Parts: sequence; C-alpha cells; structure tokens
Amino acid sequence: MLYIVRDDSSLLKGGGPVKNGDPSQVPQLLQDAYSGAVFDVLREMGMAHQALPPHIVPLDPRQKLVGPLFTVSGRLMEISEDESLLRWCDLLSQAPEGHVVICQPHDSSLAHMGELSAETLKFRKVKGYIVDGGCRDTSFILKIGFPVFSRYLTPADIVGKWGVEEIGKPIVIGGITIATGDYVVGDQDGIVIIPQPAVEECARRVGEVMHTENRVRKAILQGVDPKEAYLSFGRF
Repeated sequence: MLYIVRDDSSLLKGGGPVKNGDPSQVPQLLQDAYSGAVFDVLREMGMAHQALPPHIVPLDPRQKLVGPLFTVSGRLMEISEDESLLRWCDLLSQAPEGHVVICQPHDSSLAHMGELSAETLKFRKVKGYIVDGGCRDTSFILKIGFPVFSRYLTPADIVGKWGVEEIGKPIVIGGITIATGDYVVGDQDGIVIIPQPAVEECARRVGEVMHTENRVRKAILQGVDPKEAYLSFGRF
C-alpha cells in the first residue's frame, strides 16, 4: 500500500543571502555552499552525523545537488511486471518540481534509476535523485545532465522484482533519518542532510563560515602564519 504525504516546502523557495531571518532567502545561500562547510556548521550546531555514507557518489563529480528532499522507499517483493512498473511510474508522477528525490530501496542487486526515469524527472523539473542502491543507463543520464548519486551500477532492472512501498514517509540511510522537506547539499565530496527545522539557521551560518574562510585564505596568501590566522579568525 502506498502512503502519500504532501509537504509544504513554501519556506524553501527564493534565493540570495538570509537577511533579517527571512527563510525565503535560504536556497541560493546553500547553492553557493559546499558540503564540507555545511557539515562543519551542522557539527557546530550539535548535529555531527549528517553526512550520508561515502559509498553514495555522483555519476558526474562535477555536478552539485541542492534542494528540499522528497522521500521514497521500496524493497524486493513478489510482484508482477506491470505492478512494479505502475508503482514506479506513480512515484515519477508524484515527485514535486524543485525537489530532490531520495530513495531507500533496501536492496543491493538492482538498478533503481535509469535513463527514461531520469528523462521524466528532469522534464518535470525535479532537481536530482539520490539512492542507497543502484543505477543503470549511465552514459544516457550523463548525456542529459540529470544529477544522480548512487551506490553502484548494474544493468539489472526492477521489473517484476522490486516495488515502491512508501512515498513521502521518513527513511533511514546510514543511520540518518530523512524526512520529506529536509534539505540536501551534495557534491563531489559527498552528501549532507540538513533537517528541515535547521535549514534557515544552517544557511545563515554557512554564509558566515564561507566569508570567514575567504578572509583566512586571503591572510595566508598575504604571508600571515597559519597559526596566527587561526587565532585571529577562529577557523581553519
């Protein structure tokens, strides 16, 4: 049975630096960030374990993935070919524009993303796809430029073997509970999950951290001793 959860991500729209606590400014500030800075800020906020396992990597290391998340889970099951594809197509239909789909497939044998699905999601203006599982049709997905992070590659598909179980419900990847409406920053270094209640504060702090790091970098390149730079700016 499919459970559908509609989330209100209206607070996650807009762009530019956060000013006067305006959450509509969050996305652009995080778009300019990198995963390491986001991880550091979350650690300082008391959330030291928000990086997904390092085996989940981008098909194209040059691509970055930032946005609110939309969750899905599934598993291997006795299922007809039609039913497995209908469930998958239902997910593609429900994936919201401007979101990143993230999947816990509970499987290590099949591909849970392929070229036609990537084409569909891109056309529907979904920002990308993350899966703690497999992907196939890699050359086609790279050609269309749709960001995908996966754990492995395989030509084996889900037809008649695997089905979507829940859409929009919390999932767990690498010990991290992820809910629809949480935020993700993913790049060549990996993926960091920002819990929805912490998004605005994290974005503000990330902006401050990156500004300070630029000052440290400038000081180092002007000949300031690294220890002195650290003591002056409190960051390295």
